Amino acid sequence: MSKTRRTRTARLRAEATAIGRRLERAVRPNTTGPVLGRANIAYELSARTKATGHGGIGLVAKLIGEIGLAGEIDAALELLKLHKPYYESDHVLNVAYNALCGGQRLQDIEARRCDRVLLDGLGTESLPDPTTAGNFCRRFDAASIMALQEAVNLARLKVWQRQPDSFFEQPAVIDADASIVPTDAQTKQGMDISDNGIWGYSALVVSLANTKEPLYLGLLGANRPSHEGVVDYYDRAIQPVPRGRISRDPPAGRHRLLAHRRVRPLGRRRGAVRVRL
Repeated sequence: MSKTRRTRTARLRAEATAIGRRLERAVRPNTTGPVLGRANIAYELSARTKATGHGGIGLVAKLIGEIGLAGEIDAALELLKLHKPYYESDHVLNVAYNALCGGQRLQDIEARRCDRVLLDGLGTESLPDPTTAGNFCRRFDAASIMALQEAVNLARLKVWQRQPDSFFEQPAVIDADASIVPTDAQTKQGMDISDNGIWGYSALVVSLANTKEPLYLGLLGANRPSHEGVVDYYDRAIQPVPRGRISRDPPAGRHRLLAHRRVRPLGRRRGAVRVRL
């Protein structure tokens, strides 16, 4: 164990001990009244202090750079004729960062754009505004959506490559399930009404059950059967290499993730890709 790690471990242990003792001392007879509502804190505004409520976004950005996700997205998508200044990956990550920071709609991107510390943490002068983000989303068709998912999955392989050997010894289990996602919108393309009267979509999620990673997402009207289209997603999530293990090596093509010889039902012999619906 390195000296830095020992020091960090010792500090964390000391902090845990101190808070434990504090909590123990707090349990005693009290005749002075409620304990909450006695805040002893003062707020000051300093011109030399900058802060953001989304400090972890820098770590996310570093991870994206480490695995080359932006490059995979730019290689897979050709939706813009001119980059002024944003690339396809900038627009995709802009929407993703908004969701990670608690945004629920494209309009919430404006709060991210006005956070100078967040922009500094991402190393950028600006982010696409909500209107530009909406225009970009409208450029997608079914093929572009699939290409984006394939790009994310290719970057995922670089994360798998860093896992211990035990990660690659387990059989790969692919799950698929669909859920009704209601929406309040009235003119959304493709939405429909389910058998229990809910307007919305049937969202099919195909995931790697071993790590709970979503591999593919399909969207149909809420009145469609839950298994519709799942076979194609299964085919895309399976790569023909031996033994049905999670693959450490990137596939030769851009459309295969996991290993298989033959797709077998769940519970068959050890080593096969297991498929659950």
